[in-house]
Amino acid sequence: MPELPEVETIRMGLLSRIVGRRIIDAHVWGARIARAQTGGASALENQMIGRRIDALARRGKFLWAELDSGQALVFHLGMSGQLRIFEGEPMPRSTHEHARMDFEGGGSLSFFDQRTFGRLEVASFVDTADGEIAGWGSERRAIPASAAHIARDPLDPAFDAAIVVKRIRASQSPIKNLLLNQSLVSGIGNIYADEALFTAGVHGRRMGKNLRVYEVENLLAAAAQIMRSAIEVGGTSFDALYVNAEGDPGYFSRSLRVYGRDGEACVRCGTTIRRVAIQGRSHHFCPLCQPRSKPGVTDY
Repeated sequence: MPELPEVETIRMGLLSRIVGRRIIDAHVWGARIARAQTGGASALENQMIGRRIDALARRGKFLWAELDSGQALVFHLGMSGQLRIFEGEPMPRSTHEHARMDFEGGGSLSFFDQRTFGRLEVASFVDTADGEIAGWGSERRAIPASAAHIARDPLDPAFDAAIVVKRIRASQSPIKNLLLNQSLVSGIGNIYADEALFTAGVHGRRMGKNLRVYEVENLLAAAAQIMRSAIEVGGTSFDALYVNAEGDPGYFSRSLRVYGRDGEACVRCGTTIRRVAIQGRSHHFCPLCQPRSKPGVTDY
């Protein structure tokens, strides 16, 4: 699933290509991608046609275009959604292509989704809960209604780490699951949660209430730095399900230290990396660098 670095890479790749341009035609194939849109696929097409894209914004993993109609075109990438930009004359519909927007002056933007968990919708804006701008790329103090429940991410200028630290330390849930809770802190998925936990030396099973303030602060700072580094190299690609707007993969997989490396030696200490399930989600960790809070615990 695309996480913050992958979505931000897509956003940056599209900025100069679609902002300021008008959609002169739109095609939505199938009802599934338009399932969140009142009126279905035809209504979605009608609300896109003739609209100019004034800005492209992101909060966490949520990406949206601000339209001159005063509404937002929201891209939910799901597990395998891709936004690809094409220049020149429109081509025949491609495999797994579920929507296409043609621009005035030529070129198009296509939405691909192999697993079809993604969706598109044109949504109204609601005021942000804290009165600050909605996210990266936006100057509005309003956010699409379908994204209003999403918390700010660690790279957001309005991110309040102190509030997140307090909420984490009030919870009895495992810290790995808290990092994945998009209503608490957004943008972090399995990959970057495991990498941040390793960097901070925190085991994913530890309960939020058992972490010290400095441990949570270090963890959030590690997540932010790791995601910045991932953005610099285009995010993380393990297969063709994630590519940027030009169709190219990201290269942060070369820098992963624990995620996907179970059975291999820890880059710090040489201990074998392990993988366990925490409430249904996989967790990669080093047993020596990330000890449990209680000595003698062996349920790895």
